[in-house]
Amino acid sequence: MSDTYTTIHLQFVLAVRNREGTIHASWKDELYKYITGIVQHYGHKMICINGMPDHIHILIGMRPTQSVADLVREIKSNSSKWIKEKKFVAGIFEWQAGYGAFSYSKSHLPNVINYIKNQELHHKTVSFRAEYVSFLEEFEITHEEKHIFQELV
Repeated sequence: MSDTYTTIHLQFVLAVRNREGTIHASWKDELYKYITGIVQHYGHKMICINGMPDHIHILIGMRPTQSVADLVREIKSNSSKWIKEKKFVAGIFEWQAGYGAFSYSKSHLPNVINYIKNQELHHKTVSFRAEYVSFLEEFEITHEEKHIFQELV
C-alpha cells in the first residue's frame, strides 16, 4: 500500500481587529505557545511564530489532512477564547476577518524564519500595511484596497 508524502510550508498573517495593538509583550510568548499547541493538535508542524502588538506571522509545515481555512478558523477562534479566559485584554479581543496565507519552498524557509524572528526590527522601517501589500504583490495575488486589513482606528 502507498503512503502520502508532502512538503507544504505556509506562512499565515493574522491581524488583530481594527489593528489594535492589544497583543502585549508580557503575554505574547504564552499566546505563541498556545497557538503552537493548536497547530500541533491538528498534526501540523510549527516552524516559527512571532509578531507585533497588532499582528502575527505563523510559519508551519502543513499536513494535507485539513484545509487552510479550517486551520486558521481554529487558530483564531481558540486563541481568542483563550485570551478572553485569561483576561489578558480589558474588553473584547478579536482577530480581524480574513488572513494571508503564503506558500514557500523548503529552500526559502531560512529567509522566512529570519524575517519572522525579526519583526520588531523590520517594523521600525516598514508599516504593517506596506508589508502586507508587498506580500500580495510578490505572490501576484489580485486584491482590492478596500479588502486589505483595516488601518488602526
